[in-house]
Amino acid sequence: MPPQNIPQPQQPINPSILPPLPKRGFPKIFIWIGLGIVILVLIFVIFRLFSKSTPKSAAIVWWGLWEEENIVSPLISEYESSHPNIKITYIKQSPQDYRERLTNALAKATGPDIFRFHNTWVPMFRADLDLLPPSIMSSAEYSKTFYPVASSDLTSGTGIVGIPLEYDALTLYVNEDIFNKAGKTPPTTWDELRNLASQLTVKDDQGTITQSGVALGRTENVDHWSEILALLMIQNGVDLSNPTGKPAEDALSFFTYFASTDGVWNVTLPPSTQAFASGKLAMYLGPSWRAFEITQANPALKFKTVPVPQLPKDNPNQPDITYATYWAEGVWSKSTKKAAAWDFLKFLSTQDSLQKLYQSESKVRSFGEPYSRIDMANLLTSHPVLGSIITQAPGAASWYLASRTFDGPTGINSQMANYFGDAINAMTDGRTTPEKALETVVEGVKQVLTQYRLIAK
Repeated sequence: MPPQNIPQPQQPINPSILPPLPKRGFPKIFIWIGLGIVILVLIFVIFRLFSKSTPKSAAIVWWGLWEEENIVSPLISEYESSHPNIKITYIKQSPQDYRERLTNALAKATGPDIFRFHNTWVPMFRADLDLLPPSIMSSAEYSKTFYPVASSDLTSGTGIVGIPLEYDALTLYVNEDIFNKAGKTPPTTWDELRNLASQLTVKDDQGTITQSGVALGRTENVDHWSEILALLMIQNGVDLSNPTGKPAEDALSFFTYFASTDGVWNVTLPPSTQAFASGKLAMYLGPSWRAFEITQANPALKFKTVPVPQLPKDNPNQPDITYATYWAEGVWSKSTKKAAAWDFLKFLSTQDSLQKLYQSESKVRSFGEPYSRIDMANLLTSHPVLGSIITQAPGAASWYLASRTFDGPTGINSQMANYFGDAINAMTDGRTTPEKALETVVEGVKQVLTQYRLIAK
């Protein structure tokens, strides 16, 4: 009999009947470390984005034209109140010798961070104009915001170089008293304008013009003749960089007919703006701002503007073609405050800012600068002066023929005007044919375009 205290053999353990072992969790310390890393990365990304979109502390100098400081100061104060780290100084410049002074100031690094320039000046300031950052406004947004002519004019190389705060173009001024007395309606085509000009011209017994139908045909006393000739050529399908062939000859000849053939205008008459203001001119072509001079000279004159005449169209849905001449704001390419400068210009170009600017301008003159934005066109289409300009803005074109830009004797507009002006004068005086006159123009145009690197040598 075995002893009682000898242990008995145990039964084998069946794993299937054992309780499950508890699962071992991921250490909490690693979870907190991971969350901390994610939070730090998010904070860094947000900081980087915020630092890019919000300009650092900056003192910006803005050179403007035409507007007094009190016109723009409310908008400057509004921007500074929401950007306390930014200070903006506006300096109104005289238009006399403006391009030369601006060029010299930028060359000496004593110029402004923001400056106003004419739409034709891009080739002359190519190296000084900064490119609009996509973070401020993309090319797609720009083209949807401003009229097509702005995208065309203010593009240089690979980007956009300016933001227009206004728009202007040629329009046809009509003397309402003369038209009403004669029972006439404003022309819509150039042939109608030519016929009306002859009908509305009055001469005395000696053949002296006492009332002219229209101011066209010469350069000495036709304000904005260069823009008018450019408009005629563009409407006729002429490439102004190579103005040859019958379309160019026809446009040049048509311009001169009013003085050389029809006798509705001559060299003895006063400048066209002055003639219209005196009530002795039935039709006059000029930009909207000429209305201020006309009204100041003759407050009692009854006039309005209508769209510039067109050539007959094969496609009635084709937009009218007018000739744009306007100013834009650019940022100096070497400025140390470019980000802040572009942010301020975007603020100025908003609907709200442009309306406030227009209202401020309208307090000191009869109306403000026409809006540059497409989505603000409906605000001005019924205006007696600006309506015609805004109506034709979608089809506006431009080139390097613009007067009153003050770009100096070596400026692109001045040089081009010399060549085209000589052609007009030679034609009007009967000294040459349109074909011969344009041969000289073509050579001159090529020289100027080569000088400003618009064509290869």
